Amino acid sequence: MYQQTIITLVVMIIAYALSLWKLKSAEISMVIAAVAGAVAAGFGFPVRILVEGTFTYIDLGLIFVTASVFINIYSETGAINAMVANVVEHFYDKKWILFALMVFIMLIPGALTGAGSVAIFVVGGTVAKIMQYMGISRVRTAGFIYVTAMLSAAAPPINLWAMLMAAGANMPYVGFTYILLVPILIIALFTIIYFGRVGRGATAQKKEDILAQIPKAPENLTGLRIILPLLTLILLFLLSQYAAFSIPVLGLPFMFIICAIVTMLINPKKTSLKRYYEVVVNTLEQVFSLLATVISVGVLVNVMTATGVRGLVAITFITLPLFFVYATVLIFGPLAQGSLSYGSAIIIGVPIIFLFNTMGINNTVVAAALALIFPLGDCLPPSMIVGRVTIETVDYKGPYPTFLKNIAIPWLFMGGVALLMLIYANKLSFLVN
Repeated sequence: MYQQTIITLVVMIIAYALSLWKLKSAEISMVIAAVAGAVAAGFGFPVRILVEGTFTYIDLGLIFVTASVFINIYSETGAINAMVANVVEHFYDKKWILFALMVFIMLIPGALTGAGSVAIFVVGGTVAKIMQYMGISRVRTAGFIYVTAMLSAAAPPINLWAMLMAAGANMPYVGFTYILLVPILIIALFTIIYFGRVGRGATAQKKEDILAQIPKAPENLTGLRIILPLLTLILLFLLSQYAAFSIPVLGLPFMFIICAIVTMLINPKKTSLKRYYEVVVNTLEQVFSLLATVISVGVLVNVMTATGVRGLVAITFITLPLFFVYATVLIFGPLAQGSLSYGSAIIIGVPIIFLFNTMGINNTVVAAALALIFPLGDCLPPSMIVGRVTIETVDYKGPYPTFLKNIAIPWLFMGGVALLMLIYANKLSFLVN
């Protein structure tokens, strides 16, 4: 039995590597690897297993889509441009506060959608322009955008890596708020200090010139209109957590739909239904690749489970010395993310959770630490999803290795914080709410 399973695993690895080399698509390669593994295991072409796999993480896909629709409709009202303009208007002379608020603005879209690329799409271009107006070099601006996008993807309430690991390990997705938020705030503070330095010879533009470059928001877009959709979302989160037995079960997708409707109702612009339809269509195009990743991960995991490969991987990790995990997780975690995208959380993350669980170590802290490690791979080949989006948004023309060198120190700092969380998981259990 072990021999057959090992052969199946080898066939899947070879099929994935060849497909990735030829097709340059991690999503299609995962599906091809799944089909090859099923054939090698004697299942033939497994139509039922493949179809079931596409629905394995459909709930996460719905969260991803509805959250992205909400944040893009919210952006359509001009609210985000108004927030950025107000930040520059009031804190232009207070550089460090300005950078802290820009980090906060970058965190919102990713925290609500679970994708750093959405944060870049929605506000990354505007934030990048402000940094360049403040005299920050283009390569350092690209580094700032990338690191904050990583943090936004890992920030609560929506962390797709943690969600996938929780689903794979049969543990509830609860208690992640503070154990993710505290390290992210520490890393964000380091990021502000590291990238906020102005290079020699650089000069900042005048405040009036910066404000002139930011798209104008509608005049009647009041502070209440800007904050009401976000307050609605926070209120729904709080009600679902503290009044769970007094209200119907809404679910995150429906919460985001409610917030999108609230945004449409308070929108001061006379936006037509046709325009809202265009926003939804553009959002689906924007998140299609990431949605395809979630679906292809479900297909791969379902086939791995049916063929016994997933169990083999889990047993292998459970029998590893704990020191080996500590010594290699910052290598294999990001590399797996660069190759498998969100599939890294299931294939690498879940077995590690099982390993730590056998030793009585807090699973939630372990999952949170891994959920900070996997985003580090979004700048690594072959996928380089967030890295590519960053350099395109910032219009960085330099060599990609220079970009990687520029983010190396905050990258290592974030990895170090996550590794310390992994090592001292039980001592940090007080942050699990």
